[in-house]
Amino acid sequence: MPEVIFPGPEGRLEGRYHPQKEKDAPIAIILHPHPQFGGTMNNKVVYNLHYTFHRMGFTVLRFNFRGVGRSQGEYDQGIGELSDAASALDYLQSMNQNAKHCWVAGFSFGAWIGMQLLMRRPEITGFISVSPPANMYDFSFLAPCPSSGLIINGSADRVAPPRDTQALVAKLHEQKGITITHEEMEGAGHFFEDPYMQPMLDHVDSYVRRRLTENTR
Repeated sequence: MPEVIFPGPEGRLEGRYHPQKEKDAPIAIILHPHPQFGGTMNNKVVYNLHYTFHRMGFTVLRFNFRGVGRSQGEYDQGIGELSDAASALDYLQSMNQNAKHCWVAGFSFGAWIGMQLLMRRPEITGFISVSPPANMYDFSFLAPCPSSGLIINGSADRVAPPRDTQALVAKLHEQKGITITHEEMEGAGHFFEDPYMQPMLDHVDSYVRRRLTENTR
């Protein structure tokens, strides 16, 4: 897994970059959970999402937000982290100018950042939000949500209770022109501890593969 260092708004950002041989392979960035609660790009969910996308033929980048690992800067309440994500996408695009599809996947805090990135970047064709913390952060900026995606959470999530995720999904379902797919996995917690990790990744895999063959937004 090649380590990369690329420029961010507050200095260098540290990432792991996994390219495909095909020049026009789809691209994906994976966003990690909250930096102040131990979130890093090596979080289990993030790591596994990274490899799931790579196995599906994506060129993938995951990285540490500012102030995490070897990334410079310090935590910035989500505002700077959104800028970091935009810089990561710029970097990924600069190396993959022929990519047909661009996806963003985020876990927990990373899901919140990822969905904000959607609003800024019309080239994003799909998203995966795992355990979005709809109880902690305002998702009302998704008006309208610009692309279809998968929201996946666990019925036993104590960090981001299912009812808040269900309310977020219900709001998004009112929007026209996009399809939000929602999977609530019975018994799974916030972090999809075993035995829930692989079934969650299987949901992601089948959803993304289906979307890539449909060519719809």
